[in-house]
Amino acid sequence: MYRLTRYAYPAPLFRARNPWSGLDAEIDRLFATALADAATPTAPRFPVDLYEDKDNTYVRAELPGVTRENVNLELVEGYLTLTANRKDGEQEFTLTRSIALPEDVQTDKVAASLEHGVLTVTLPKQEQAKPRKINISVS
Repeated sequence: MYRLTRYAYPAPLFRARNPWSGLDAEIDRLFATALADAATPTAPRFPVDLYEDKDNTYVRAELPGVTRENVNLELVEGYLTLTANRKDGEQEFTLTRSIALPEDVQTDKVAASLEHGVLTVTLPKQEQAKPRKINISVS
């Protein structure tokens, strides 16, 4: 008569990979990708430079191939919105960018110029926001 004997093998040094391990990381990656696509604006954005001196704040944007008639600027509720339409062959692109303005801008004196594809918007500061020198008297 034969007898069956079961052998218990020692535990392996490396366990078999769990088919569910890493699933949470993969789900997070899928959601991040889907949400990033949904958060992308429909109109492409373009870079702008912001800088200031003692009298003005400036917004500078490079818009090659865009004419003055195809640029629109709007000041609404503390935001400057730049919109530019550019035609590239058969395709037409609308570029847009909104920039939060500092509270010390004189909105009624904003000026803009477009020279050689570079748009410069000048935002004058209010008088009380401009730095002024204070003399110190010696006693």
